[in-house]
Amino acid sequence: MNITGKQFIGGQRLAQSEVTFHSVDAATGNALPYTFFEATKVEVQQAVDAAAAAFSHYRQTGIEERAVFLETIAEELDLLNDDFIQVVMQESGLPEARIRGERQRTSNQMRLFAKVLRRGDFLGARIDTALPERQPLPRPDIRQYRIGLGPVAVFGASNFPLAFSVAGGDTASALAAGCPVVVKAHPGHPATSELAAGVIVRAIRRCNLHEGLFGMLFGNMIGADLVKAPGIKAVAFTGSLQAGRALCELAAQRPEPIPVFAEMSSINPVILLPGALQQRSGLIAAGLAASATLGSGQFCTKPGLVIGFKGEAFDHFCGQLAEAFGEKAPAVMLNRDILKNYDDGIDRLLRLPGVKRLNGGTLLENRAAPAVFLADSSLLCDQSHPLESEVFGPATVLVAVSDRQELMELLPRLHGHLTASLFAEQNELGDCLPLIEALETRVGRIIFNDYPTGVEVCDAMVHGGPYPATSDSRTTSVGSLAIDRFLRPVCYQGYPDDLLPAPLKNANPQGLLRLINGEFTNAAI
Repeated sequence: MNITGKQFIGGQRLAQSEVTFHSVDAATGNALPYTFFEATKVEVQQAVDAAAAAFSHYRQTGIEERAVFLETIAEELDLLNDDFIQVVMQESGLPEARIRGERQRTSNQMRLFAKVLRRGDFLGARIDTALPERQPLPRPDIRQYRIGLGPVAVFGASNFPLAFSVAGGDTASALAAGCPVVVKAHPGHPATSELAAGVIVRAIRRCNLHEGLFGMLFGNMIGADLVKAPGIKAVAFTGSLQAGRALCELAAQRPEPIPVFAEMSSINPVILLPGALQQRSGLIAAGLAASATLGSGQFCTKPGLVIGFKGEAFDHFCGQLAEAFGEKAPAVMLNRDILKNYDDGIDRLLRLPGVKRLNGGTLLENRAAPAVFLADSSLLCDQSHPLESEVFGPATVLVAVSDRQELMELLPRLHGHLTASLFAEQNELGDCLPLIEALETRVGRIIFNDYPTGVEVCDAMVHGGPYPATSDSRTTSVGSLAIDRFLRPVCYQGYPDDLLPAPLKNANPQGLLRLINGEFTNAAI
């Protein structure tokens, strides 16, 4: 493998800066033999200019051409060998099985959006034909479909070095929408990022597309310059609430404000009804412990808050969950900063009045030990939301409420989250409806009798939620609707058929399902 640490700009590898940094082994903290160059302001602008130049070409590509391009990226990802897997493992501290599974998910995301393209529904084609005889005024011919926004800045995530990074879902959905991409490589896995970027470059060349279509930049301090670059028309980000808010503010302050689609913070509450605990307390405890510690708790869907009802059954469950957490071995975190933040988060919880540790939470040989806490329900009423400040890592907090009335009073006060899980028995279904209605306003995905970790990449998935889970609760970053983030509608009024884009032509050459005069049809006009 030839890892140069240079920027990817317009099909070239450039390095104008003398400032460098090294990749780091997540398990030991030792530097790996890869040096990377910090991108300069000039290089940031060059990458954005190349993307802007590519946009005028790429937006004119047909559905099939884009679909083949995405499938070619998937093919190149699948061809990466064992040396690539070893690099990802070193930089992330994640096990081999997880990396191989994540690579498959990443290539499958590309294939999903290829299907979305061929299906054509993402275009939202709508046609209202002319009514020249209408009184008191005639109606002109009006047609609408959706086009790409323009170049998108993608910020690679720390916790998914493949699926939410260089060739991840944000990049896949932006490319599907017809938008070039400029990626800010995550500094926690730069070598992984370079190898993944090479995949996209090879696919661009195999498909004879404009080489400015994809760019990637290294560096810790380039985020603001990238967001402020005039050629960038949208931002996709997965990371901390603090960083996400900063990007949103930067984007809003631009002379031309742009949307930021940021996935930021979620503790994914789990609600346990009494019947569920009576019937399967041990199974739920084991499942929750597995979910909360999966990937050392470094999932945005980790269950970080568990709510039950006061009583003997819940007390027994607390003991079972603490025991299940105690059986989980300390694990390597993605990097030393995340490990420190986890330790700081544990200390913050322990300083809260009404919180006690039931098990775990200490750092052992630079590894994070899983931890479970019990907190007083009054903390959920605190306006500062102390129990909803995410502790990124293998920790969760248990809370017991007195009755359903207290629970129903608490739910509307919760922050926005990605998910909520509800465990109940068949005879409790009637009691679930009010809870579900309350949770609908607080989360993007409601899960019944299952755990939140694991996000299926499919048409129906929603991986989003009210603030601060995301910056825009109308969107999802996983699933086929992720493409909507990077599209906007354009209307054509009174145009002759020869000048219309293919999706709106009378003959419907692409065989799309279109809304014509209020009815969906594949027919020509």
